[in-house]
Amino acid sequence: MAPSTTRRPSWWTVTPVLAVAVLGLTACSNGQESSEVKGTTPPVFTSASAPAGTPEGLGNTSEPRDSVSATLKDSNGVSVGSATFTNKGGHLEVVVEAHGLKPGFHGLHLHQNGKCEPNSMPPNGGAPGDFLSAGGHFQVGDQNAKPASGDLTSLEVLKDGSAKLTTSTDAVTLEEIKGKALIIHASADNFGNVPTRYTQPGGATGPDADTMATGDAGARVACGVVS
Repeated sequence: MAPSTTRRPSWWTVTPVLAVAVLGLTACSNGQESSEVKGTTPPVFTSASAPAGTPEGLGNTSEPRDSVSATLKDSNGVSVGSATFTNKGGHLEVVVEAHGLKPGFHGLHLHQNGKCEPNSMPPNGGAPGDFLSAGGHFQVGDQNAKPASGDLTSLEVLKDGSAKLTTSTDAVTLEEIKGKALIIHASADNFGNVPTRYTQPGGATGPDADTMATGDAGARVACGVVS
């Protein structure tokens, strides 16, 4: 008698396939599509500093430092330079660039009024002159203090008429100088530093009124309103 053969039901061969399918569905049950391509996890930056090697600007939320500037023009309205005042915390950094000026040292001051008018009258009256409506040197607090708050380092012009100055001051703030005039003078500024051994006409010694007021810096050759 031939041995009996037991036939397996047809569903027996389907079950392993279904099992595999179920496993596949389970693997994707986290809501993400499956992929055979390896990916990378993008960096996540918080308010802390970005990791080293991060492209400049990425993750940097700090605001740029406040600054104001002035375009310097001569009495004919021709631009001869520019100035920038940048807040560096406890002081201002001042950068001045100029051209077309007479070689040598030139007084550089912030003045009371934001006016750059050629052939204008001084605020208190008198003979007209270039940029005189800008008034005297800008002063904060004690009006008799010397040097004045608006007195800056003198500008040295090279033989080719160009100049660049980087200096600093803590005598004024960024808010205080907005709307004031920055003026380049024709001559050097002695900041009222005239020893008593020098005699004035009439026998008096030391600096006279004009020296104390202007530092003997002379005429005003360029002006710009700070804004």
